[in-house]
Amino acid sequence: MKALAQRVALARGWRRGLLAVAAGAIGALAMPPFGFLPALVLSLTPAVWLIDGDARDKRSHTLRAAAIDGWLWGFGYFVAGLWWLGAAFLVEADEFAWALPFGVLGLPALLAFFPAFGFALARLLWSPGMARIFAFAFALTVSEWLRGHLFTGFPWNTLGMALGQNLWLMQTASLIGLYGLTVLAIWIGAAPALLGSNRSPRERWTAPVAAIALLGAMAAYGAWRVPPIPVATVPDVRLRLMQPNLPQDAKFNPDNREAIMRRYLTLSAALPDGDDRRSPTHLIWPESAFPFLLHRSPAELNQIAELLPPGMHLITGAARMDDPFPGEAVGKFFNAIQVVDDRGTIVSSYDKVHLVPFGEYVPKFLDALMGAVGLRQFVHIPGGFEPSEHRGTLTVPGLPPVAATICYEAIFPGEILPEGPRPQLILNVTNDAWFGDTPGPYQHFAQARLRTIEEGLPLVRDANTGISAVVDPFGRVTASMALGAAGVLDAHLPVAIAAPFAAHAGMFVLTAMLLICLMAATADRWRFAPR
Repeated sequence: MKALAQRVALARGWRRGLLAVAAGAIGALAMPPFGFLPALVLSLTPAVWLIDGDARDKRSHTLRAAAIDGWLWGFGYFVAGLWWLGAAFLVEADEFAWALPFGVLGLPALLAFFPAFGFALARLLWSPGMARIFAFAFALTVSEWLRGHLFTGFPWNTLGMALGQNLWLMQTASLIGLYGLTVLAIWIGAAPALLGSNRSPRERWTAPVAAIALLGAMAAYGAWRVPPIPVATVPDVRLRLMQPNLPQDAKFNPDNREAIMRRYLTLSAALPDGDDRRSPTHLIWPESAFPFLLHRSPAELNQIAELLPPGMHLITGAARMDDPFPGEAVGKFFNAIQVVDDRGTIVSSYDKVHLVPFGEYVPKFLDALMGAVGLRQFVHIPGGFEPSEHRGTLTVPGLPPVAATICYEAIFPGEILPEGPRPQLILNVTNDAWFGDTPGPYQHFAQARLRTIEEGLPLVRDANTGISAVVDPFGRVTASMALGAAGVLDAHLPVAIAAPFAAHAGMFVLTAMLLICLMAATADRWRFAPR
């Protein structure tokens, strides 16, 4: 280990760059759907050695050198973890295929500036011994938090997700949330770096042994927290999730209007499955289900009314448009969830708050420029969608209060609950057909699933094509439909549990953890002069 640490730390030129990129790429194997936890060690331990090399360099600009190492590490991590985004550029290949390299390489190149900042901040705090592991955990977590919040935020594959997939390990999120898991994941993954130091055996082994003990403690807490029996279900509620598995290029084609409705109605009308033969009380269809405006389509609303038996409600994704103001050709469009009763009346709705940049809208300062060169966002909506100004509770007759989320809104920890009284379930409708049979849909589902642990609420998730599922408030999947399957999923609704500690004090806990890391990182500064 000492020889390997030396080789990594002292590497120069293209070999050093290749080591940094490869170490980052290996880290993506710790993310869904692979969940290979040792990859975290194989990724973060070399990262520590790279910063060790920067700290040993007697030349100036060592912060810049650490930032370059961090950028290369991040570029490898994001390319390996997000390459599947390129599938979206092939849905309408004649229009967007030329931009595929910009999506597959350009976004990772931009995101890599966050770990670049993290590596440079860690180098600023660097000191010998275990203190540098705390410095690394502090700095890289800060950069991950910034990635999840700046420029609308993109917390996809946050490093804490390495611990957020195993049922027992993920329970710690009930105490510290995703970013708290990130602190632990980085510390655990980086701790073996001390085995490559020249310190005494006691100092070299303390952190790795502590990391193993920490993993054991997390697993023990998870085993204790998860009840041995299923949670109770909400009385008189039976859900039916319809997964049509429509190709994305067909889904928004107005020429397919009748065929799409026929498919939805046929699948939704299937006889109840399982031991419970009662009819569903609530039918759920996925995000942006129609290539038309449902609220302005009386014929389709009548078809829905004929499908629904008395008392049953449909919850569906659907684009909607406000009436235009005087002098405007069209009104504002919203990506919405609408609730339809058995008479074909839309009784309530929710408008998406957190839109996808370039997917659902173009930032205002780029709108005119993109239009001038003939470019647009992926969704065929004039001017793109408008975001809702507030996150409200979705009211669905027969269901407890609903925290509605559309697509990737569910990946933002601490941002999915509406203002006011606590809801009793999280609803997520999505359309992962953009990304085909790639890691993307699995990553999306895993992140939405972790919200159940943080909030103590069940998750009901309906996708155009996988992964549709019902998850209880302990993160256990009680019913699911695989990616690429078509059909319906009948399931009961698990009850919510009391809000866990993370739901009340998530930012307080994260701040405390970061302060502990910062104090531990700087403790040796009193004993060692900066290198």
